[in-house]
Amino acid sequence: MEITFTEDYLKELYEEGKAKNKKYRFQKDVIKKYKQTIDKLRVAKNIEDLYPIKSLNYEKLIGDKKGIESVRVDKKYRIEFISSVEGEEHNTITICSIIDLSNHYS
Repeated sequence: MEITFTEDYLKELYEEGKAKNKKYRFQKDVIKKYKQTIDKLRVAKNIEDLYPIKSLNYEKLIGDKKGIESVRVDKKYRIEFISSVEGEEHNTITICSIIDLSNHYS
């Protein structure tokens, strides 16, 4: 999948391992797992490739987050994203727009 980031801090966490804004500080192990999860999304050709990877716990969110999908980073954090498919039948690409790294239980 092609990965885009809707927030600068999400791209910074992935590329640099830290965010410039102190509001978005995470523990090193969370950032490491975040990068690994983004890499798994990047390798997948489409959303259906995520289903068999049980550790990701892929789900479509409901309620006030309807239209958003998520995968788990670990037991506490998840990546929220919106996916879209572009192109023709044999030339399709899934674009995954990362919108948040959130605490699953807050």
